[in-house]
Amino acid sequence: MKVVYSEKHQSHDPQTFLVRGRMTRSAEQPERADRLLAGIHAGGHTLVAPEDFGPGPRAAVHTPEYLEFLETAWARWQALPDASDEVIANVRPMTGYASYPTGIVGRAGYHMADSGTPVGQGTWNAAVWAAHSAVHAAALVAEGERVAYALCRPPGHHAYADKAGGFCFLSNTAIAAEWLTRRRRRVAVLDVDVHHGNGTQGIFYRRPDVLTVSLHADPAEFYPYFVGYAAERGEGDGLGYNLNLPLALGTADDGYLQALDIALARIRAFAADTLVVALGLDAYEGDPLKGLAITTPGFARIAQAIAGLKLPTVLVQEGGYLAPELGDNIRSFLTGFESRL
Repeated sequence: MKVVYSEKHQSHDPQTFLVRGRMTRSAEQPERADRLLAGIHAGGHTLVAPEDFGPGPRAAVHTPEYLEFLETAWARWQALPDASDEVIANVRPMTGYASYPTGIVGRAGYHMADSGTPVGQGTWNAAVWAAHSAVHAAALVAEGERVAYALCRPPGHHAYADKAGGFCFLSNTAIAAEWLTRRRRRVAVLDVDVHHGNGTQGIFYRRPDVLTVSLHADPAEFYPYFVGYAAERGEGDGLGYNLNLPLALGTADDGYLQALDIALARIRAFAADTLVVALGLDAYEGDPLKGLAITTPGFARIAQAIAGLKLPTVLVQEGGYLAPELGDNIRSFLTGFESRL
């Protein structure tokens, strides 16, 4: 399998993360990619450097206001007196009173959903190349590869069209899906991260041309808390084109695979000709941010079920944090997928 990867991800090294009122180092560290790469090398996969696809793919998904904010936020923040090393929002708009501010403090609050997305000096560059990696994997599939995997970092599925959140800045999965849609592909997005793919859902929520499906830990007690419920089916022209399958905390392999059968049936009913998978490995039983209890062999079973759709597939890395088994888990998933090709 071809794996698209850029070392430019290392320029994003967030230091701050607010957990239950305590500030700690972010769980989304550069070492994540190193551990994933170890599993990829062990599996004998082929690394490919991403091409620069220009600003078009990200601009097709994100608002120009938001893209300008991400590109300029760090420099503008550093011009403030006594500024922190990273951009961290300390005020957010009240519902119904969201005029667009001109100052960087206000704009940070407007464009950052939570404290999990500090913007450092190299964040924009890393996010841009993560998006390029996702598009490159999509291009490989469009050109005839049965499957391609984009090792994206930072991840993207919590990023909305105009808002960062949950370690995510540019919505890599949505960018890949939109790029394929504009090339006359009928795309389904399947999110298997432990957290609901709220940004991806938000981007496509009123559209009938992309089906979005997410399996995740129940948001009643888990991030992103306010969205990801089964009643969310889409709006307007998109009504019926979104499926959420929230799972009880601690759900293990067998229960997960039962829910996955429902997801795959919906994708078949949509008659997708291309699949984009938001591949989170944080559903692992030993992940620091775990909400579910998937085993390492369980990832192979999940991958085999998805591969059973027999669709050209773009795999986009989302979550999966610093468990010792992270490399084993990506190897299990990719090996399982290839076993059904």
